[in-house]
Amino acid sequence: MGSRAKLMSHSVKPVAGRRVFSAWSSMLVLIAGVMLNGCGIYSFTGTNLSPDIKTFTVLNFTMSTAGGPASLPLDFSEKLKEYFQRNTSLSQRPSGGDLLLEGTFTGYDVTPTAPTADDKAGFNRLNVTVQVRFTNNKDETKNFDQSFTFYEDFPQNETLDANESRILPKILDQLVQNIFNKSAADW
Repeated sequence: MGSRAKLMSHSVKPVAGRRVFSAWSSMLVLIAGVMLNGCGIYSFTGTNLSPDIKTFTVLNFTMSTAGGPASLPLDFSEKLKEYFQRNTSLSQRPSGGDLLLEGTFTGYDVTPTAPTADDKAGFNRLNVTVQVRFTNNKDETKNFDQSFTFYEDFPQNETLDANESRILPKILDQLVQNIFNKSAADW
């Protein structure tokens, strides 16, 4: 029993060790906080926006290409607004936002892809291209006018009409994410 009492009393002694552990954990929390703030304003949604940016505006996109559903520009504009609202703390304004996004669909094309041995297309590809003008009214160095393209493939023995309702939302979602990453996340 004597050795057990020594063991128990020995295991209770390191109170000073707890203080050392507490000091180290506090220091790690402090360092992590400094590192997260050291590279600009960062949020866990992935944005890298200055704190003086409070609002955004998405003007209705337009269509300058043949093809695609008539509602494409409006549907896309709404998806972009919703994405910004979900992933930032910015308020939406109909005009005059600190951030302004506008653009035009310049491509809506189906092309054959993945040729087979008998020189036929294995798949068709729907390519959608949108030209985006982004204006940061607080920091002009962040402005851009850039084309974004994304695509989805569908079987060559099927029509676009049979696949459009399935693949177009995927394309638009990826375009929205790419535009958001370029404008708000500054990637």
